[in-house]
Amino acid sequence: MENILDKTKTALVVIDLQKGITGMPTEPHTADVVVANAAQLADAFRTNKMPVFLVRVALSDDGKDALKPITDEQTPMNFPHTPDWADIVPAMGPKEGDVIITKRQWGAFYGTDLDMQLRRRGVTTIILCGIATNIGVESTARFAYEYGYQQIFAEDATAARSAAEHRHTMSTVFLRIGRVRNTADIIAALQ
Repeated sequence: MENILDKTKTALVVIDLQKGITGMPTEPHTADVVVANAAQLADAFRTNKMPVFLVRVALSDDGKDALKPITDEQTPMNFPHTPDWADIVPAMGPKEGDVIITKRQWGAFYGTDLDMQLRRRGVTTIILCGIATNIGVESTARFAYEYGYQQIFAEDATAARSAAEHRHTMSTVFLRIGRVRNTADIIAALQ
């Protein structure tokens, strides 16, 4: 990857690598592969003293803050939640210095302090990864684009419910709003 990462202005933003999400099947990469690659990225960022943002989605105990759109899709988006559903998977941390962002919808910017936390740290570029490529990651990426952030998408640290959904977002949306790279290339650029 071209050496254009300014370590003082770049952050890792990890979307929804939590127990309830990583327990679902994903393609083209399994959730285990996504978590392993995202954990490598997080460790590289921490080693370089760069910020790591771990985003999770959670609902209130009564569930009244859940979105309830009328849709044509028959698969419910509000899955049954176990008590640890929103817990970040242990491989990701959190570790000292990580910033935890809790969202109540697909994207990590709307209704959270993610933008403020990034800007106050001087971040202008985000490396984005997580599950699902075409839902939480894409929604976050679209906001980031509109807010003026430079973006790099870790293709092999991201997955969706189907390989087709993942490929579509990577090849039609992400190429227009950022750069698509793999974990090894991103880590190499940090060295």
